[in-house]
Amino acid sequence: MRNISTLLLVAISFFSFSQDKLLTIQDAITGYHLYPKGLSDAQWLPGGKWFSQFAVRDGKRSIEVQEIAVTKGRNISVLLDDINASLPEDAKLKRLPRANWISVREFQFISNNKGYAYNIEEKTSRGLPFVNTVGVNRPQYFADGSGMYGETVEGFAYCRNNNEVHMYSDTDGIVIGKTVHRSEFGITNGLFPSPSNMLMAYYDMDERMVTQYPLYQLADTPATAKMLRYPTAGAKSHHVVVKVKNMETDAAPVVIKTEGDSEQYLTNVSWSPDNKYILIAVINREQNHMWLNMYAAETGVFIKTLFEERNDRYVEPEHPAVFLKNDPTKFIWWSERDGYNHLYLYDLEGNLIKQLTKGNWVVTAYHGMSTDESRLFITATKETPLERHLYSVDINSGKMKNLTQTSGYHRITANENCSMFIDDYSNTKVPREVRLIDHKGSLHDIITKADNPLAAYKLGKMELGKLEGNSGDYLYYRVFKPVDFNPRKKYPVVVYLYNGPHLQLVTNKWLGGANLWYQYMAQKGYVVFSIDGRGSADRGFAFESAIHRNCGEKEMEDQLTGVEWLKKQKWVDAERMGIHGWSYGGFMTTSMMSRHPGVFKAGVAGGPVIDWTLYEIMYTERYMDTPQENPEGYERTNLKNHVKNLEGKLLMIHGGQDDVVLWQHSLQYLEEAVDAGIQLDYFVYPNHKHNVYGKDRIHLYQKVSEYFFDHL
Repeated sequence: MRNISTLLLVAISFFSFSQDKLLTIQDAITGYHLYPKGLSDAQWLPGGKWFSQFAVRDGKRSIEVQEIAVTKGRNISVLLDDINASLPEDAKLKRLPRANWISVREFQFISNNKGYAYNIEEKTSRGLPFVNTVGVNRPQYFADGSGMYGETVEGFAYCRNNNEVHMYSDTDGIVIGKTVHRSEFGITNGLFPSPSNMLMAYYDMDERMVTQYPLYQLADTPATAKMLRYPTAGAKSHHVVVKVKNMETDAAPVVIKTEGDSEQYLTNVSWSPDNKYILIAVINREQNHMWLNMYAAETGVFIKTLFEERNDRYVEPEHPAVFLKNDPTKFIWWSERDGYNHLYLYDLEGNLIKQLTKGNWVVTAYHGMSTDESRLFITATKETPLERHLYSVDINSGKMKNLTQTSGYHRITANENCSMFIDDYSNTKVPREVRLIDHKGSLHDIITKADNPLAAYKLGKMELGKLEGNSGDYLYYRVFKPVDFNPRKKYPVVVYLYNGPHLQLVTNKWLGGANLWYQYMAQKGYVVFSIDGRGSADRGFAFESAIHRNCGEKEMEDQLTGVEWLKKQKWVDAERMGIHGWSYGGFMTTSMMSRHPGVFKAGVAGGPVIDWTLYEIMYTERYMDTPQENPEGYERTNLKNHVKNLEGKLLMIHGGQDDVVLWQHSLQYLEEAVDAGIQLDYFVYPNHKHNVYGKDRIHLYQKVSEYFFDHL
């Protein structure tokens, strides 16, 4: 025992002695090497018996393909030299392409604006029918290797079976084949190929009636303006239709006959497996009524409404219908109708067969079904909102089994029949571990286990906890204590927040879901605190929609719950508290500084919403209704009305090219501050959009950090 104790003492002494490095601001912002390593671009090959990843072997980057087998599987490594040896001289690659798998033997890629398929066993390449990729954004592939499609500046293009077609609009304000409705409702693109790849459904948007906003191009002499069509709350919105193009004929596109208000939203477009029907979740402009409608793809004729959903606050479908493979007359639909995001099984007549998942927790991902479709696999928050686990759900009984078990936040990549899963997880103790598990939860392999990249650094202690808010809800928080923490000493605090929809800050991940800037500030002697109040994501509809018609009100109340807890800690200097956030967090930072003066001595608000009448229709009207319907709410939350109450030092930062939260927001707050004789610090990044990225992000966080160093 004495020897063991001695060894332990030596280990602890060595560990403590070795933890003497400090993070630089460059480390904290762009030090990607200081985050735990896992798999890069892990994906399953067709058939689900192989997976691939980018890897580095003997100093060379490769595409590694690994077979899953009961005994040791085979590995195949594909080097850049291997691919280039198979290509003509004018198609040589400078770096490895992303593998887009056609089969277990071939992946497709683009080189010199041409398409190729590489055979990993024969080490040969063959040409593919690809559209000329010059000017094509976000190129996408037909899974069978028959061609590709993608957005262009004017519209979209596709090439299938050597038939190259460009669809475009030459009318300013008519946009085709691109994302619509400001990418709300889960919309991420505007192109939807049918299962057979014969037909292409696409969005056609008329935004000529939408007001235009100037984005100044300061590099021009004199400066010019690029006009952005930006629909603001209560104003005119764009009009959208869905069209269908037969990719094997020259026939004109078919217009899907979505009758109703031209300012309604056409969301979650999906195809029936037989290519005959298109399903569209149609939402009224008020966003409190949804119709899941079926249309004939060949004629565009409306067939029927499968079902409707209503809510006094809002409905927000974000996932298209997912059809069963064995029974294509049935599909899975996501809904928050019972207060939590769950899955429901319907047939094409619109009959609800059953609710598949149920409970006071949220389904965050659907991975698929077993081959016999007796079980489905989901990621959910069933254990705790701080974690994500993979579950198997019995279709008949509803019985669930946690397949990941280990406490933490699990990111799952499923093969096509959900027989195997790549489980990439971390928690506050485990930097990162990537495992291979099967449909029963049995561990097959630990693919990689990351070392702690911060082992040599002096770090502040991080803790997760929960507080009960005034509403009775539990609010989860995360706190970083300063390096060399002394409980008898008082420390300044920086509260970092977002506290808006669709985002959760506090999780049981490595660093508690935080980034290295928190540790950088801890090394500078600051407590860094975050709490997810009402309005934050993945806590259920009531929790998130509590902000309805009064953005900022409930959120401030919950942030003050965190503040009161901080003030009770003997090691907190309540006279030296700061606050920082971006976007919705910038709105919250400005709200706290303007509407609860004296709580925070200093704040930094980035890209803040100031006046909700200046923000986009789709987001704002969901949470605030229109200015005409809710004038009191808009007046109360308009931060220009509270400038006169501002106390302390506030630095406001905005991107001069911001196309999300228009620059006008913070400029109007600045103008009000000047008129009221209130001092406000202000900074602009002229060429950045809604956030600041690249090397300039170091500059941004130097400024943020130094502002707190100077004023707390």
